[in-house]
Amino acid sequence: MANATHTHLSPMGEATHALGSPAQGADSDIVSALLDFMARSNVNDDDFNALALKLFAHQFEHNRPFQKFCQGRGKTPRVVKSWQDIPAVPINAFKDLTLSCVPPDTCARTFMTSGTTRGDVKGRHYHPTMAVYDASMLANFAQHVMQGNTRLRMGLLFPTEVLMPNSSLAHYLALAIEHFGTSDSAYYLDENGLRTDALCEALQQAQNSGEPFALLGASYSFVHLMDALQARGITFQLPAGSRLLDTGGFKGQSREIPMDAFYDQLSATFGVSRDHCLNMYGMTELSTQFYDAGNRTVPSVKRGPHWIRSRLVDPLTGQDVPAGERGILAHTDLANFNSVVTILTEDVGQATDDGFVLLGRAEGAQAKGCSMAVDNFLKAAQA
Repeated sequence: MANATHTHLSPMGEATHALGSPAQGADSDIVSALLDFMARSNVNDDDFNALALKLFAHQFEHNRPFQKFCQGRGKTPRVVKSWQDIPAVPINAFKDLTLSCVPPDTCARTFMTSGTTRGDVKGRHYHPTMAVYDASMLANFAQHVMQGNTRLRMGLLFPTEVLMPNSSLAHYLALAIEHFGTSDSAYYLDENGLRTDALCEALQQAQNSGEPFALLGASYSFVHLMDALQARGITFQLPAGSRLLDTGGFKGQSREIPMDAFYDQLSATFGVSRDHCLNMYGMTELSTQFYDAGNRTVPSVKRGPHWIRSRLVDPLTGQDVPAGERGILAHTDLANFNSVVTILTEDVGQATDDGFVLLGRAEGAQAKGCSMAVDNFLKAAQA
């Protein structure tokens, strides 16, 4: 199970993933421990804590900027005894520093952020092997999206990995279509834009055949598609079992749409109930995704698998906010074995009994706190 999954791209842009050896520099013991942990169904709090601390010690030793930051806070493997005490690294630090335990040029893949928040500066997340990322995606997707189905006909509203080789979402969707899509699944967004005619034909075939259809892509791709269909006066009534999966939201886009209006329009356009309009919450700086169980009501509760845990914190102190209060989300993702195990986002959330709800981006004092957290990290890491 410690073997890597390498990605090969065909001339048509379809991804195939064949087992191979771990990339040079990847810690095989760490990878093996992670894959074993992720495959288990009977893990407990102590198991999670033990592996998180093992990863923290590994990153403290091999990730120099992270080590300096932790030392400045007095957080070393000798004194940190709980995963909640592992210092959270602000996501914008991925844009300024190389956060990797191995030389970047030995890594199998490098995913880049969009760079929308700071001009063209892009964050980089280095993956020595894709075995862990892929295992995380596949198990999580099977549970939350496929929900017992083996394969579904899929339409992807996002470019292939050939067109976007540094996009974590492009890789995520390539895994989805290869491992869970039927042979007639296809991409409907390329360098020329939406392939609206071809997608309409596919959706009509699904409607006529009664076979479920899964449409997956960036949130704003759905907006462009719905605009195109509205201009044509077309709606669909997709068969029972169909689902829509959007991700990314509307940050940096030309317009924002309230969540209720967005999911109402999705449901009306494709004939899929809001219970089957799913949202995936993820980011380049993580190796694991969160999902909801539909969007009948919004904001919906996001949940992750047993190898990721979240806290709501004050961005400056890193301390948990009082129960019931809003805070900035910090995620401890064990699949982040090569970078930093805990990241501090700029997303505001509130805890629920079994997950959290997203309440938007940090504003006001919380946004200032996030910016100061980045400055404090950079000063410590570059000292």
